[in-house]
Amino acid sequence: MRIAVTGSIATDNLMTFPGRFAEQLLADKLSKISLSFLVNGLEIRRGGVAANIAFGLGCLGLRPLLVGTVGDDFGDYRQWLDEHGVDTTLVRTSQRFHTARFVCTTDADLNQIASFYPGAMGEDASLDLSGLVGEAALVLIGAGDPAAMLSLTQQCRALQIPFAADTSQQLAILDGDQIRQLVGGARYLFSNEYEASLTEHKTGWTAEEVVAQVGTRVTTLGADGVRVDRQGEQPIVVGPVQDVNPVDPTGTGDAFRAGFLAAVAWGLGLERAAQLGNLVAIRALESTGPQEYALEPGDLLARCKASYGDAVADDLAGHLS
Repeated sequence: MRIAVTGSIATDNLMTFPGRFAEQLLADKLSKISLSFLVNGLEIRRGGVAANIAFGLGCLGLRPLLVGTVGDDFGDYRQWLDEHGVDTTLVRTSQRFHTARFVCTTDADLNQIASFYPGAMGEDASLDLSGLVGEAALVLIGAGDPAAMLSLTQQCRALQIPFAADTSQQLAILDGDQIRQLVGGARYLFSNEYEASLTEHKTGWTAEEVVAQVGTRVTTLGADGVRVDRQGEQPIVVGPVQDVNPVDPTGTGDAFRAGFLAAVAWGLGLERAAQLGNLVAIRALESTGPQEYALEPGDLLARCKASYGDAVADDLAGHLS
Protein backbone atom coordinates (compact mmCIF):
# COMPACT_ATOMS: atom_id res chain seq x y z
CA MET A 1 0.00 0.00 0.00
CA ARG A 2 1.64 3.24 -1.19
CA ILE A 3 0.82 6.36 0.84
CA ALA A 4 1.19 9.94 -0.42
CA VAL A 5 1.49 12.73 2.14
CA THR A 6 0.62 16.38 1.52
CA GLY A 7 0.83 19.39 3.83
CA SER A 8 3.55 21.61 5.21
CA ILE A 9 7.27 21.06 4.64
CA ALA A 10 9.17 23.42 6.91
CA THR A 11 12.21 24.26 8.97
CA ASP A 12 11.49 24.32 12.72
CA ASN A 13 13.03 26.89 15.08
CA LEU A 14 12.39 25.43 18.54
CA MET A 15 12.98 27.40 21.73
CA THR A 16 12.55 26.54 25.41
CA PHE A 17 11.11 28.88 28.05
CA PRO A 18 12.02 27.71 31.58
CA GLY A 19 8.90 29.27 33.15
CA ARG A 20 5.18 28.78 32.60
CA PHE A 21 3.14 30.76 30.07
CA ALA A 22 0.09 30.56 32.34
CA GLU A 23 1.88 32.58 35.01
CA GLN A 24 2.53 35.41 32.55
CA LEU A 25 -0.98 35.71 31.09
CA LEU A 26 -3.42 37.99 32.92
CA ALA A 27 -7.05 37.10 32.29
CA ASP A 28 -8.23 40.72 32.32
CA LYS A 29 -5.47 41.88 29.94
CA LEU A 30 -5.66 39.26 27.19
CA SER A 31 -6.89 41.85 24.68
CA LYS A 32 -3.64 43.80 25.05
CA ILE A 33 -0.88 41.19 25.25
CA SER A 34 2.71 42.43 24.90
CA LEU A 35 5.12 39.78 26.14
CA SER A 36 8.68 38.71 25.48
CA PHE A 37 9.97 35.39 26.79
CA LEU A 38 13.68 35.00 27.51
CA VAL A 39 14.43 31.48 26.29
CA ASN A 40 17.37 29.30 27.25
CA GLY A 41 17.63 27.10 24.20
CA LEU A 42 17.33 27.21 20.41
CA GLU A 43 17.24 24.19 18.13
CA ILE A 44 16.90 24.47 14.36
CA ARG A 45 15.33 21.27 13.03
CA ARG A 46 13.68 19.82 9.97
CA GLY A 47 9.89 19.77 10.24
CA GLY A 48 6.50 20.41 8.69
CA VAL A 49 3.47 18.16 9.09
CA ALA A 50 3.81 16.34 5.77
CA ALA A 51 7.57 15.89 6.00
CA ASN A 52 7.33 14.65 9.60
CA ILE A 53 4.73 12.03 8.75
CA ALA A 54 6.61 10.97 5.63
CA PHE A 55 9.83 10.68 7.67
CA GLY A 56 8.15 8.32 10.14
CA LEU A 57 6.65 6.22 7.36
CA GLY A 58 10.02 6.09 5.63
CA CYS A 59 11.75 4.91 8.81
CA LEU A 60 9.17 2.12 9.01
CA GLY A 61 9.99 1.01 5.46
CA LEU A 62 6.88 2.29 3.65
CA ARG A 63 8.65 4.49 1.03
CA PRO A 64 5.95 7.22 1.11
CA LEU A 65 5.49 9.86 -1.57
CA LEU A 66 5.95 13.40 -0.23
CA VAL A 67 3.95 16.01 -2.16
CA GLY A 68 4.48 19.76 -1.68
CA THR A 69 6.40 22.90 -2.57
CA VAL A 70 9.71 24.11 -1.12
CA GLY A 71 12.30 26.82 -1.74
CA ASP A 72 15.72 26.52 -3.32
CA ASP A 73 17.10 26.19 0.23
CA PHE A 74 15.72 22.63 0.46
CA GLY A 75 18.72 20.73 -0.91
CA ASP A 76 20.14 19.32 2.34
CA TYR A 77 16.66 18.63 3.70
CA ARG A 78 15.72 16.70 0.54
CA GLN A 79 18.84 14.57 0.87
CA TRP A 80 17.97 13.84 4.52
CA LEU A 81 14.49 12.64 3.59
CA ASP A 82 15.76 10.56 0.67
CA GLU A 83 18.22 8.87 3.03
CA HIS A 84 15.38 8.03 5.41
CA GLY A 85 13.17 6.29 2.89
CA VAL A 86 11.02 9.16 1.60
CA ASP A 87 10.31 9.54 -2.11
CA THR A 88 10.70 13.30 -2.80
CA THR A 89 10.30 13.21 -6.59
CA LEU A 90 6.93 15.00 -6.32
CA VAL A 91 8.31 17.86 -4.19
CA ARG A 92 8.49 20.92 -6.47
CA THR A 93 10.74 23.95 -5.99
CA SER A 94 9.33 27.49 -5.92
CA GLN A 95 11.12 30.12 -7.95
CA ARG A 96 9.98 32.88 -5.57
CA PHE A 97 9.86 31.78 -1.95
CA HIS A 98 11.91 30.07 0.72
CA THR A 99 10.81 26.85 2.40
CA ALA A 100 8.16 27.40 5.09
CA ARG A 101 9.31 28.11 8.65
CA PHE A 102 7.81 27.14 12.02
CA VAL A 103 8.88 29.11 15.12
CA CYS A 104 7.81 27.57 18.44
CA THR A 105 8.47 28.20 22.14
CA THR A 106 7.73 25.45 24.69
CA ASP A 107 7.35 26.18 28.40
CA ALA A 108 8.08 24.05 31.47
CA ASP A 109 4.61 22.43 31.25
CA LEU A 110 5.15 21.56 27.55
CA ASN A 111 2.62 24.19 26.49
CA GLN A 112 3.53 25.85 23.20
CA ILE A 113 3.20 29.25 21.50
CA ALA A 114 4.08 29.17 17.82
CA SER A 115 4.05 31.08 14.54
CA PHE A 116 4.22 29.70 11.01
CA TYR A 117 5.50 31.43 7.85
CA PRO A 118 4.10 29.58 4.80
CA GLY A 119 6.65 30.67 2.18
CA ALA A 120 6.72 28.24 -0.73
CA MET A 121 3.84 26.29 0.77
CA GLY A 122 1.58 29.07 -0.48
CA GLU A 123 1.95 27.61 -3.98
CA ASP A 124 0.58 24.18 -3.01
CA ALA A 125 -2.89 25.05 -4.31
CA SER A 126 -1.53 24.51 -7.83
CA LEU A 127 -0.39 20.95 -7.14
CA ASP A 128 -1.87 18.25 -9.38
CA LEU A 129 -2.58 14.80 -7.93
CA SER A 130 -3.60 13.12 -11.19
CA GLY A 131 -0.23 11.34 -11.33
CA LEU A 132 -1.13 9.46 -8.15
CA VAL A 133 -3.95 7.50 -9.79
CA GLY A 134 -2.86 3.88 -9.67
CA GLU A 135 0.24 4.90 -7.70
CA ALA A 136 -1.10 5.83 -4.25
CA ALA A 137 -3.67 3.81 -2.33
CA LEU A 138 -4.20 6.64 0.15
CA VAL A 139 -3.44 10.38 0.25
CA LEU A 140 -3.10 12.07 3.61
CA ILE A 141 -4.24 15.69 3.40
CA GLY A 142 -2.15 17.24 6.16
CA ALA A 143 -2.28 20.75 7.60
CA GLY A 144 -0.90 23.22 5.09
CA ASP A 145 -2.13 26.05 2.91
CA PRO A 146 -5.94 26.07 3.40
CA ALA A 147 -6.67 26.61 -0.29
CA ALA A 148 -4.37 23.72 -1.12
CA MET A 149 -6.01 21.46 1.45
CA LEU A 150 -9.41 22.12 -0.13
CA SER A 151 -8.08 21.69 -3.68
CA LEU A 152 -6.26 18.45 -2.89
CA THR A 153 -9.29 17.01 -1.09
CA GLN A 154 -11.51 17.86 -4.05
CA GLN A 155 -9.00 16.25 -6.41
CA CYS A 156 -8.98 13.05 -4.35
CA ARG A 157 -12.76 12.85 -4.58
CA ALA A 158 -12.76 13.54 -8.33
CA LEU A 159 -9.94 11.04 -8.97
CA GLN A 160 -11.52 8.50 -6.57
CA ILE A 161 -8.36 8.23 -4.49
CA PRO A 162 -9.07 7.43 -0.81
CA PHE A 163 -7.87 10.19 1.50
CA ALA A 164 -7.22 10.84 5.17
CA ALA A 165 -8.09 14.22 6.72
CA ASP A 166 -5.65 15.83 9.16
CA THR A 167 -6.77 19.44 9.61
CA SER A 168 -4.92 19.86 12.96
CA GLN A 169 -3.20 23.26 13.23
CA GLN A 170 -5.31 24.87 10.51
CA LEU A 171 -8.60 24.39 12.37
CA ALA A 172 -8.12 27.83 13.93
CA ILE A 173 -8.53 29.64 10.60
CA LEU A 174 -10.89 27.24 8.81
CA ASP A 175 -14.61 27.94 8.98
CA GLY A 176 -17.30 25.34 9.45
CA ASP A 177 -18.10 24.88 5.78
CA GLN A 178 -14.41 24.42 4.90
CA ILE A 179 -13.98 21.83 7.65
CA ARG A 180 -17.05 19.94 6.43
CA GLN A 181 -15.55 19.89 2.92
CA LEU A 182 -12.21 18.58 4.22
CA VAL A 183 -13.69 15.93 6.50
CA GLY A 184 -16.68 14.55 4.59
CA GLY A 185 -15.90 11.23 2.94
CA ALA A 186 -12.43 10.85 4.47
CA ARG A 187 -11.23 7.28 4.97
CA TYR A 188 -9.58 8.44 8.23
CA LEU A 189 -9.91 11.61 10.32
CA PHE A 190 -7.03 12.41 12.68
CA SER A 191 -7.16 14.95 15.52
CA ASN A 192 -6.28 15.41 19.16
CA GLU A 193 -8.97 15.80 21.82
CA TYR A 194 -9.13 19.60 21.62
CA GLU A 195 -9.20 19.57 17.81
CA ALA A 196 -11.99 16.99 17.89
CA SER A 197 -14.11 19.30 20.05
CA LEU A 198 -13.28 22.30 17.84
CA THR A 199 -14.29 20.34 14.74
CA GLU A 200 -17.69 19.61 16.27
CA HIS A 201 -18.12 23.21 17.42
CA LYS A 202 -17.29 24.75 14.04
CA THR A 203 -19.16 22.25 11.85
CA GLY A 204 -22.22 22.03 14.09
CA TRP A 205 -21.96 18.25 13.92
CA THR A 206 -22.27 16.05 16.99
CA ALA A 207 -19.56 13.49 17.67
CA GLU A 208 -21.82 10.81 16.19
CA GLU A 209 -22.41 12.89 13.07
CA VAL A 210 -18.66 13.38 12.57
CA VAL A 211 -18.15 9.61 12.80
CA ALA A 212 -20.92 9.13 10.24
CA GLN A 213 -19.05 11.39 7.81
CA VAL A 214 -15.82 9.40 7.86
CA GLY A 215 -14.68 5.80 7.72
CA THR A 216 -12.62 5.92 10.91
CA ARG A 217 -12.21 8.75 13.44
CA VAL A 218 -8.90 8.64 15.33
CA THR A 219 -8.57 10.91 18.37
CA THR A 220 -5.35 11.09 20.35
CA LEU A 221 -5.88 11.69 24.08
CA GLY A 222 -2.40 12.68 25.25
CA ALA A 223 -1.44 10.79 28.39
CA ASP A 224 -4.70 8.80 28.16
CA GLY A 225 -3.81 7.11 24.87
CA VAL A 226 -6.05 7.11 21.80
CA ARG A 227 -9.67 6.45 20.85
CA VAL A 228 -10.78 5.01 17.50
CA ASP A 229 -14.45 5.35 16.47
CA ARG A 230 -16.37 3.75 13.61
CA GLN A 231 -20.07 4.06 12.93
CA GLY A 232 -22.09 1.21 14.39
CA GLU A 233 -19.13 -0.29 16.26
CA GLN A 234 -17.83 -0.09 19.80
CA PRO A 235 -15.00 2.42 20.26
CA ILE A 236 -11.46 1.09 20.47
CA VAL A 237 -9.56 2.70 23.34
CA VAL A 238 -5.82 2.05 23.54
CA GLY A 239 -3.87 3.13 26.60
CA PRO A 240 -0.58 5.02 26.52
CA VAL A 241 2.94 3.64 26.39
CA GLN A 242 4.41 3.23 29.86
CA ASP A 243 7.51 4.88 31.38
CA VAL A 244 7.82 7.79 28.97
CA ASN A 245 10.45 10.52 29.45
CA PRO A 246 9.05 13.62 27.67
CA VAL A 247 11.54 16.03 26.09
CA ASP A 248 9.76 17.92 23.29
CA PRO A 249 6.14 17.48 22.09
CA THR A 250 6.80 18.96 18.62
CA GLY A 251 5.87 16.42 15.94
CA THR A 252 4.47 13.82 18.35
CA GLY A 253 1.10 13.79 16.61
CA ASP A 254 2.78 13.47 13.22
CA ALA A 255 4.79 10.49 14.47
CA PHE A 256 1.56 8.89 15.73
CA ARG A 257 0.00 9.24 12.28
CA ALA A 258 3.05 7.63 10.69
CA GLY A 259 2.86 4.62 13.00
CA PHE A 260 -0.90 4.28 12.62
CA LEU A 261 -0.83 4.44 8.82
CA ALA A 262 2.13 2.05 8.62
CA ALA A 263 0.12 -0.58 10.50
CA VAL A 264 -2.85 0.05 8.20
CA ALA A 265 -0.59 -0.38 5.17
CA TRP A 266 0.64 -3.69 6.61
CA GLY A 267 -2.95 -4.91 6.87
CA LEU A 268 -3.08 -4.90 10.68
CA GLY A 269 -6.26 -3.98 12.57
CA LEU A 270 -7.15 -0.60 14.04
CA GLU A 271 -6.14 -1.56 17.57
CA ARG A 272 -2.66 -2.55 16.41
CA ALA A 273 -2.50 0.64 14.34
CA ALA A 274 -3.25 2.75 17.42
CA GLN A 275 -0.70 0.84 19.47
CA LEU A 276 2.05 1.28 16.89
CA GLY A 277 1.07 4.94 16.53
CA ASN A 278 1.60 5.42 20.26
CA LEU A 279 4.95 3.62 20.16
CA VAL A 280 6.27 5.81 17.35
CA ALA A 281 4.82 8.96 18.94
CA ILE A 282 6.73 8.50 22.20
CA ARG A 283 10.01 8.15 20.28
CA ALA A 284 9.36 11.65 18.90
CA LEU A 285 8.26 12.91 22.33
CA GLU A 286 11.53 11.73 23.86
CA SER A 287 13.61 13.61 21.27
CA THR A 288 14.23 17.29 20.52
CA GLY A 289 12.81 17.97 17.08
CA PRO A 290 10.21 16.03 15.08
CA GLN A 291 12.68 14.03 12.95
CA GLU A 292 15.49 13.31 15.40
CA TYR A 293 14.27 9.94 16.61
CA ALA A 294 15.33 6.48 15.46
CA LEU A 295 13.06 3.45 15.25
CA GLU A 296 15.07 0.45 16.42
CA PRO A 297 12.95 -2.74 16.18
CA GLY A 298 14.37 -4.14 19.41
CA ASP A 299 13.52 -1.02 21.40
CA LEU A 300 10.03 -0.70 19.91
CA LEU A 301 9.21 -4.33 20.59
CA ALA A 302 10.53 -4.21 24.16
CA ARG A 303 8.41 -1.16 24.92
CA CYS A 304 5.48 -2.76 23.13
CA LYS A 305 5.69 -5.85 25.35
CA ALA A 306 5.90 -3.73 28.49
CA SER A 307 2.86 -1.65 27.56
CA TYR A 308 0.67 -3.90 25.41
CA GLY A 309 1.86 -7.47 25.92
CA ASP A 310 3.66 -10.22 24.03
CA ALA A 311 0.82 -10.93 21.57
CA VAL A 312 0.88 -7.38 20.24
CA ALA A 313 4.66 -7.42 19.93
CA ASP A 314 4.44 -10.71 18.02
CA ASP A 315 1.99 -9.16 15.55
CA LEU A 316 4.33 -6.23 14.92
CA ALA A 317 7.63 -8.12 14.97
CA GLY A 318 7.64 -9.39 11.40
CA HIS A 319 6.88 -5.97 9.98
CA LEU A 320 9.33 -4.05 12.14
CA SER A 321 12.22 -6.37 11.34
